Amino acid sequence: MPARKFADEEIVMGRWPGSVLFYEVQVANYDDRTHLYTVKYSDGTELQLKENDIRSLSSFRFRKSSSSSGSPSRRSGSRSRSGSRSRSPGRPAKHKRRSSSQSREPRNAKKNTTAEANLIPLKLYENNNDHYNGEPDITEVNYSSLKILQHERIQPETEPLHPRKLEQKMEQMYSVERIFETPQTVGRVCMKTKELEFGGRMGVFFMIFLMPATVFYLLLMCKQKDPSVLNFPPPLPAFDSLWETRVFGVFLLWFFLQALFYLLPIGKVVEGTPLLNGVRLPYRINGFYAFILTTVALGICLYFEMELYYLYNHFLQFAVSATVFSVALSIYLYVRSLKSSEEELSPGGNSGNIIYDFFMGRELNPRIGHFDLKYFCELRPGLIGWVVINLAMLLTEMKVHRQSMPSLSMILVNTFQLLYVVDALWNEEAILTTMDITHDGFGFMLAFGDLVWVPFLYSLQAFYLVNHPHEVSWPTACAILTLNFLGYYIFRGANSQKNAFRRNPKDPKLAHLKVIPTATGKNLLVSGWWGLVRHPNYLGDIIMALAWSLPCGFNHILPYFYVMYFIGLLIHREARDEHQCKKKYGLAWEKYCQRVPYRIFPYIY
Repeated sequence: MPARKFADEEIVMGRWPGSVLFYEVQVANYDDRTHLYTVKYSDGTELQLKENDIRSLSSFRFRKSSSSSGSPSRRSGSRSRSGSRSRSPGRPAKHKRRSSSQSREPRNAKKNTTAEANLIPLKLYENNNDHYNGEPDITEVNYSSLKILQHERIQPETEPLHPRKLEQKMEQMYSVERIFETPQTVGRVCMKTKELEFGGRMGVFFMIFLMPATVFYLLLMCKQKDPSVLNFPPPLPAFDSLWETRVFGVFLLWFFLQALFYLLPIGKVVEGTPLLNGVRLPYRINGFYAFILTTVALGICLYFEMELYYLYNHFLQFAVSATVFSVALSIYLYVRSLKSSEEELSPGGNSGNIIYDFFMGRELNPRIGHFDLKYFCELRPGLIGWVVINLAMLLTEMKVHRQSMPSLSMILVNTFQLLYVVDALWNEEAILTTMDITHDGFGFMLAFGDLVWVPFLYSLQAFYLVNHPHEVSWPTACAILTLNFLGYYIFRGANSQKNAFRRNPKDPKLAHLKVIPTATGKNLLVSGWWGLVRHPNYLGDIIMALAWSLPCGFNHILPYFYVMYFIGLLIHREARDEHQCKKKYGLAWEKYCQRVPYRIFPYIY
């Protein structure tokens, strides 16, 4: 194994990826497996570079040249060998103006030296995204002393010479020493995960058991006459009653029906964010069409008098079936990831520990052909299943309580959550930039979350109201309705503003927005919704979560589990976002935090 050339914390010159410019950087660490250096630029940006893209500071000091024609950079002041002052073939007449490509040199530059680089790296302007090529914009470069010198040949204007003599003459007068090789784009691979989340190995080990236990505990409590959390533990059902093959078959039918809708050649195909190797994966955007087809299928089932009460009556068995399926899927995902290439692995689930990687997800975008497993599970079976479960609870309430219409509380819960799901499916393309897609691998955490946690716990309010009805007056209903639409207005307004800016930063409608430029070429919004708090979409999410729980009343805390969990989830996710953004944007992120001090709640947090 080759020995490393540069030590940690050593100050060196690093090439900016995709360019010929070198900047002063500090070596952070070295990966013995990938042979890549992690270097830190002056603005805090961290990148991975190959060894041949790094030079020592001494490489940029003056060095002797092998040329015998005086300073190699003197292109117009050389004398002929006879000492004559007559004009050489490539030298312009005195009365002619020198071209801008022929730079002047001081008269005392008589030593044969190669000039040291004097690049003035960057000055970035707001909303400057139009010509970004992977490096900061350059506003001033001193071309009188270049850092990267390449061999140049200048054709004579007049007086043709013998080809050999001409070549010798030009080599003496105009040859420029080439110091560095042609730059190559840095190839990046996924590094080993060093910063473990969720309490590390022991934390995720307990979460693998805690997450299913939480789901089953809350579902069992909702069926009790007194669903107080003090009544612990709830009566446990017989073990053989938790599994029914027919229920598992219905769940598989639902899963593969959604997979069939996903594979239909309808909807546009878009590209995701660039991966570490620069590849952008294609995604078919047809979630809303899948929702419409599901609605049609449900309408046909209800027309032929198929009872959705079956879903309520076997709700716990469905949760068990979904859990078994998610565990089997997670095992498959981990086993297949062992054969994946380095560039296909997730930056957050590549620690080398089986339990941690099984939980976090080792492979970033597992696909079977063009079928993206993570992207499919993120929105389809769980999110659309949530709406179907809510509808089943609404019809069950009418049947159990012999009502001709559902209660106002049940209508509010169904309406609010239906709006949320339809909005997510209508804006499906926006999910491609979320942390779940761009950073997290597909393992037990997302598989269980998408297939079990979302449909069976997010529908907890509707499940609760079946056995614990709560009457809501019209003035109270109007107040709750106003609160929900306030949250939705903030949530949708913030996300729409962010997505519009990403699509077209030069949109005249966004001209009033202020930004902070970063070294990555992206700009950080510091006005509008994103100047209020750093995560205004999270604020809207939490307000809506509270509105979903209020129709259940205040007799028990159980219906408010969702809003309490959601606050904890978003605060934790916000901390993960902060860590990733600080690492990615460096000094620019610190400036953003100074401009926008509040994270989620204005003047509170």
